[in-house]
Amino acid sequence: MLEINTSKVSRWDHHGREHVVRVQRKGAQRTIRCDTCGWRKGAQFLPWLKAEEHLAEAHQATVDPTEAQSDR
Repeated sequence: MLEINTSKVSRWDHHGREHVVRVQRKGAQRTIRCDTCGWRKGAQFLPWLKAEEHLAEAHQATVDPTEAQSDR
């Protein structure tokens, strides 16, 4: 049986819009895909960092929603 795991990295832009990049794992392979623009890339190492870089560069989405929740 093939095991598939998916996680996501989400960031907000300065207009308050959420942008999401999903990290999909199939065995040792990882693929990152942007829900906003459809961009995809294979990423063997540090896929979450590459997802954050894409969000910042392509969508200017740098606000981490989890940081706002941790202040409470």
